[in-house]
Amino acid sequence: MSERNTVLRSLHDVGLAAWFGGSLMGAVGLNGAAKAQGKNWEEGARIASSGWALWAPVGAAAIGVHLVGSTGLLATNATRVLTQQGVAASTLAKTVLTGVALAATAYTRVLGKKIELASSADSQDAEKAEHIPVDTGQAERHLSYAQWAVPALTCGLIVLNAVHGEQQRPAQQFYGMLRRARALAPYVVRSRHYWSPMH
Repeated sequence: MSERNTVLRSLHDVGLAAWFGGSLMGAVGLNGAAKAQGKNWEEGARIASSGWALWAPVGAAAIGVHLVGSTGLLATNATRVLTQQGVAASTLAKTVLTGVALAATAYTRVLGKKIELASSADSQDAEKAEHIPVDTGQAERHLSYAQWAVPALTCGLIVLNAVHGEQQRPAQQFYGMLRRARALAPYVVRSRHYWSPMH
């Protein structure tokens, strides 16, 4: 296809890059530095929570930008999804993985908020933490694993994006559509035979 979708691709790729990079840097750099520099659990948690709170609106904007670009590209490539062999499967995989990454991101934010409130020096924040349905110890344990899920899942999205890029090569489009046509041919023949007039 010669049609250009530069703006949509840019939104898709820049948003995904920020989503992946921000989550990976946070897990490796921010959380690691907070643990190393904090004199105790509360201080380390406050340092990490402060950094994540600053990043949260930027991360949310990055996810929104990515979803706008992803939705737009899906709409412009709807014909390829239907006619090119393999594109529908990779698109479905990418959609499912995006949903899981969104859920993991939201879950880590809930856990992080619990720890942020629990480690706060403000007594009112401690009371607010009680309304989040998970205890602090459990939140910390789950977050130690969940913080790695987001960069892993978004890395998977980057890989699938590379697969989509390969599928858009002219030769890949031609052979993919040819394979899809061959796969559908028996059904078309049967349909014509079924609806042919009786002699």
